[in-house]
Amino acid sequence: MPIRRLPPETVNRIAAGEVVERPASAIKELVENALDAGAARIEIQADGGGLTRILIADDGHGMAPDQLALAVERHATSKLEADDAGDVDLLRISTLGFRGEALPSIGSVARLTITSRARPETGAAPAEAWAVTVEGGDQRPVAPAGFPGPHGARVEVRDLFYATPARLKFMKSERSEAMAISEEIKRQAMAHETVAFTLDLDGKTTLRLPAEHPGDEGRLKRLAALLGRDFEANALLIDQERDGVRLSGFAGLPTYSRGNAAHQYLFVNGRPVKDRLLQGALRGAYADFLARDRHPAAVLFLEVDPLYVDVNVHPAKAEVRFRDPAMVRGLIVGGLRHALHAAGHRASTTVAADALAGFQAHSGTPSAYSPSSPSAAGFSGWTGWESTPPPTTSVTGVIPGLNERSARFEGGPSFTDQPLMTAGPGPNPVDFPLGAARAQLHGTYIVAQTRDGLVVVDQHAAHERLVYEKMKVQMAQGSVARQALLTPEVVELDPAEAERVVARIDELAALGLIVEPFGGGAVLVRETPALLGDTDVQGLIRDIADDLSEHGAALALSERLGEVCGTMACHGSVRAGRVLSAPEMNALLRQMEATPHSGQCNHGRPTYVELKLNDLEKLFGRR
Repeated sequence: MPIRRLPPETVNRIAAGEVVERPASAIKELVENALDAGAARIEIQADGGGLTRILIADDGHGMAPDQLALAVERHATSKLEADDAGDVDLLRISTLGFRGEALPSIGSVARLTITSRARPETGAAPAEAWAVTVEGGDQRPVAPAGFPGPHGARVEVRDLFYATPARLKFMKSERSEAMAISEEIKRQAMAHETVAFTLDLDGKTTLRLPAEHPGDEGRLKRLAALLGRDFEANALLIDQERDGVRLSGFAGLPTYSRGNAAHQYLFVNGRPVKDRLLQGALRGAYADFLARDRHPAAVLFLEVDPLYVDVNVHPAKAEVRFRDPAMVRGLIVGGLRHALHAAGHRASTTVAADALAGFQAHSGTPSAYSPSSPSAAGFSGWTGWESTPPPTTSVTGVIPGLNERSARFEGGPSFTDQPLMTAGPGPNPVDFPLGAARAQLHGTYIVAQTRDGLVVVDQHAAHERLVYEKMKVQMAQGSVARQALLTPEVVELDPAEAERVVARIDELAALGLIVEPFGGGAVLVRETPALLGDTDVQGLIRDIADDLSEHGAALALSERLGEVCGTMACHGSVRAGRVLSAPEMNALLRQMEATPHSGQCNHGRPTYVELKLNDLEKLFGRR
């Protein structure tokens, strides 16, 4: 067949298939146009999942009539300007939009009407409002129109994809499309806390966000409105800078984790992006704290010189490419680890809420329990039970547990295989963050009293974390011990995978894995980390190759070392069922306060639960 030029209408519809994948993507483009226009307030309305009608209204600087006519032409934009030589620099893009494809693409597959009033000069009279309409690619002349505000734009889209009926068959249900629209607006609102957003779906207001003050406080308030108050209470501030790249935002405590990665957001220069770099960096930063099936919550913002990031990768502009991805990943991992370290032994507030939810308040009087007089031994249980059984009563219906042996700690035997430092003289232990130990329950849980509540500690999980952190410090202070293989093992890989592994030889050697190139598509393994013992070398190298392909870092080896350290820490820590003395329990609490990350075990589960006195009083109806 001979080569032919496609008609402009067909070209626009092809572009629409790339830019306007669904109603949510059309709304994304229109909202970004409003933000680029300097809008302080944006209102979004969508009916029928956005397929029936979309309306975006803003109070930006608006457009003059001659600009309206150009706005719906393909590759016409106000966001790129040629230099004196007539060249346009695509490497320094500072706006959200720049391709000039959104409006003509939408107009080619829907009924598009843009009404706008330009912002007048200072002291000048309000300008007239004008409108332009495009239906299925057919542009109507610009004409005067009514406009409610002093300046801004209103973009109305009706019957999306009516000009391409085949595309409608690929749309999901109206509910699914509406959820996608809501998610898109949430992302835009996260990135621009100083802009007010309102979202109406089928005539019902589902989102109303007032403008917040710029800065961390306003941003966190906006995130709390979108992700919930629990995120606000359990978020760690991130603020790091390296080589001119600034990382800011908030990340959740490890104990505030999720079952999926839905609460992970990355923004680059105010642009919501989807990038595997974020997932890999989060996985690396939280590797010591979460099981593989748990995911942290994080909202991170990168500010980078536009020269060092390419946003012109995909028509939808949802993907970016960094000039130095390793540096960006290192910045994210380092910033997150710094914040996690600064959190110390802090655990999420949801732990206490979940614990309180597990309590059940009972009313009424237990049947026939009325002892004639209290017994000192019955109250304290401190004396006499080694030689004689606890006192008994002939009363029936005794409350379970009151006639059983107390889980006391006074005079209990100490352990010597994992000695703890003993608490010396000093301040009242009640004033410490984790308080003073008062009892041990079921040989597993330490109950401590604080100045304004109580703390329940899982002694095994807590000491496991302490031992694990100590092992990590020892590993950081010296090289990882290695063991030589009796017979070096050859691992066959894809040539590209082998090249990626060989490129990281020095990093792998620092972790105790000695690898050499062995031909075009293979590597030779001579030594492995001694901590791994008799490991599957083939599987280890392939896992590392997969990690390098997906995340750009050898996470598999470091995670396996972490798992081994965790296993060793588990076997070397205080076991559940071990009776501890009062000094030992208090020493454990003091070590937890002084050790980073002691608020969660190696799998992200909490090591302690803190209940405030106010919560306890509410539980018993005293407040």
